[in-house]
Amino acid sequence: MIYQRLSKRQLLAMLWWQQPRFRGRDALVCDGSIRSGKTVCMTVGFVLWSMAMFNGQKFAICGKTIESLRRNVILNLRDWVPPDLTIVEKRAENKLVISDGTGRENAYFLFGGRDESSYMLIQGITLAGVLLDEVALQPQSFVEQALARCSVEGSKFWFNCNPEGPEHWFYKNWVEGNKPKEKNALHLHFTMDDNLALPPRIRERYEGMYSGVFYDRYIRGLWVVAEGLIYTMFNKDFHVVPAVPRPYDRYYISVDYGTANPTSMGLWGRADGVWYRMREYYYNSRKEGHQQTDEEYYTELEKLAGDLPIRGVIVDPSAASFLETIRRHGRFHDIKASNAVLDGIRDVATQLQTGRLFICEGCADCIREFGLYRWDEKAPGGDKPIKENDHAMDDVRYFVHRIFAPDIFSF
Repeated sequence: MIYQRLSKRQLLAMLWWQQPRFRGRDALVCDGSIRSGKTVCMTVGFVLWSMAMFNGQKFAICGKTIESLRRNVILNLRDWVPPDLTIVEKRAENKLVISDGTGRENAYFLFGGRDESSYMLIQGITLAGVLLDEVALQPQSFVEQALARCSVEGSKFWFNCNPEGPEHWFYKNWVEGNKPKEKNALHLHFTMDDNLALPPRIRERYEGMYSGVFYDRYIRGLWVVAEGLIYTMFNKDFHVVPAVPRPYDRYYISVDYGTANPTSMGLWGRADGVWYRMREYYYNSRKEGHQQTDEEYYTELEKLAGDLPIRGVIVDPSAASFLETIRRHGRFHDIKASNAVLDGIRDVATQLQTGRLFICEGCADCIREFGLYRWDEKAPGGDKPIKENDHAMDDVRYFVHRIFAPDIFSF
């Protein structure tokens, strides 16, 4: 760790527990923009605090999933902490054992707060502290259960996150107004200015990746409401391109399947590292007055694919009967899509903003929906799209989240 390259706010996030003014606080809350260094400094601080103050105790390190936690935190932990600390990972137990060479040793258990049932995973353990990475992405029930397990004298809570909407439960309970004082918490708000090691060119790249609500949240670090058009960065003059021959080298099809609702399929091709929606099939049974069978939809899938070597068909995970039809015919490799709506919307917005996703002329329903797809400003908790004009948008989201997600930068 290069301490001379840390901002005052980063140093405070790391060492607040040592300072007379703050060491009586029960919690640290770090929120703000991506790439501001809050995860690194908080994680180092958590390990230093726990090793200095406790011996033979148990701690929890929590993320949205254990996989994301390993990628964002654990993978680089040895590089972040002082060299006199030894870290042994016991993957089968989702556990780290950290020792300092003097006989002092603590155990750190890894947990993923994926959904509302996750709170059961952390029941029964007694903790001396918990670090919740990306806490705004974790269910309230899981977080509250984790906090309830911290019954050892001197235990503290460590939270970090990027902002969501102003109706989010974590903002309401821990960030808004006087809440930090009520919770006896230290609240530190981070911006990219806090990351003194971030090169200007890299900062500019991140700033160019987002627009609209995602820019306000991930770059400005603000808890703002999602309202209006979702894909404000979609520009017909830029993103809609002629359907001309290109040196395509890879193909996928994405499917949002409907019976009473419309079915949308998109054929995607990659040329020179950029993805194009080449053609589409869109069928509205209500408008047409006839509901198609799975076999009829499969026939349309075959027509859309033609003789192209399709690597996979990415399908709405709820379309069990259509997935079975695809498997029965044996031509295509089926891939169940992720239905993480907000993550998918963010990924589509990023690829549009960075010029890695284009729509060919002729994909009329996809182009139409890009201009109509809006946030539901009345949705409880916010951050939900209106369930109208969203079928092509869903199949686009399935495709982008499956193909681009490994390339999306960790926050």
